[in-house]
Amino acid sequence: MKPPFSSPTSSSALRKARFSPYLFTLLAFIVFVAVLYGEDFSCIVELGSESDGRPIGEFSSHNALTGAFFFFFPFFFFVLFQRLKYDFVVEKSREKLPFAIGEIEGGRCDVFSGMWVRDESNRPLYEESACPYIQPQLTCQEHGRPEKEYQFWRWQPHDCSLPNFNATLMLETLRGKRMMFVGDSLNRGQYVSMVCLLHSLIPEDAKSMETFDSLTIFTAKEYNATIEFYWAPFLLESNSDDAVIHRVSDRIVRKGSINKHGKYWKGVDILVFNTYLWWMTGLKMKILRGSFDDEVKDIVEITTEDAFRMAMKSMLKWVEKNMDPKKTRVFFTSMSPSHAKSIDWGGEAGKNCYNETTMIEDPTYWGSDCRKSVMEVIGEVFRKSKVPITFLNITQLSSYRRDAHTSIYKKQWSPLTPEQLANPVSYADCVHWCLPGLQDTWNELLFTKLFYP
Repeated sequence: MKPPFSSPTSSSALRKARFSPYLFTLLAFIVFVAVLYGEDFSCIVELGSESDGRPIGEFSSHNALTGAFFFFFPFFFFVLFQRLKYDFVVEKSREKLPFAIGEIEGGRCDVFSGMWVRDESNRPLYEESACPYIQPQLTCQEHGRPEKEYQFWRWQPHDCSLPNFNATLMLETLRGKRMMFVGDSLNRGQYVSMVCLLHSLIPEDAKSMETFDSLTIFTAKEYNATIEFYWAPFLLESNSDDAVIHRVSDRIVRKGSINKHGKYWKGVDILVFNTYLWWMTGLKMKILRGSFDDEVKDIVEITTEDAFRMAMKSMLKWVEKNMDPKKTRVFFTSMSPSHAKSIDWGGEAGKNCYNETTMIEDPTYWGSDCRKSVMEVIGEVFRKSKVPITFLNITQLSSYRRDAHTSIYKKQWSPLTPEQLANPVSYADCVHWCLPGLQDTWNELLFTKLFYP
């Protein structure tokens, strides 16, 4: 699926337009008409003060041409002006973004439109056992998954090839800088994937990972660089902000509270946002007007789309105020699909991703869990952005991967009941993804858009 929107500011920086050939044409046309019809202009002025009573039809052919000019000139000017606006937009899109080093081999193409290709010789990009930073919720092999087929797939765009992930280039680029992933546990999975892709190049005594409440920091000491994750599932302040205890059924989001978390994002050089899953509590969302400390809370319910729009606008305002488009980059990762209903792909009712070891082959597949109305909100808001935000459209390519979820092969935080053990479908996790696996591809796409936008 192609991105739900196309916006010059979503993938490129602003710059002044050069002197356009269309502007030159417009100016030349005006000068030409002024010289050719100078007498008629003065004649028209005189008509306002003296009239010989002749019928209009008796004006000269020269006057007729003048009338035609005044009739068509506004249209001609409008067309040229629209072209000038387009030319200005194109010029903006040619601006070299921070960290960009060139174009993708094979020319510009939609890297999110393609197919999965089995590539056992080059996949996985690292071994699960070789990356100690993977949370036990994502270590599928350690927790008994009997096969590794999900690890051997590479994303192949239709019209080009993705550049190989270059860990050395990434680390050198991050020297003296901060990279941060902000969002929910799915963004944390992408964060951990990035750490796994890089850490093997760093000596054991020159790296560390520490967690401070909502903030986790991986430090590459020799590079004076950090890769960070900040837990903020709604981006705005909510009653689910505890990084450990956040399973709240009655979710409430506080309006206009982006700075509650945003103060921790300031000074970041590469920022990767995501938010979606936590909004999917139904068709309505509870919004707090005021403070969580208020004794009597003012809470209203609005549609999920309106609530999500509120969060996206707040995020955009924060980015425009705090991120320098000449020095920093901002990414937004689209919704991560789940596979909780096998009936979506023609499977048996009541089943899910459990025991699925092959991907969905229908290129038009779109699961019922992915609300297109929410993606449309993203496009609507980002089109108005004054700064570049790069959209990582991972939804469609991930939708095929029913085989890549953690399913039952993860650490269970509570003992399973006999009923659950007898029916694995009942506790299979069809939201999160095994590592190594699909989310390494998300980072290959992030790498591509960072260096070859």
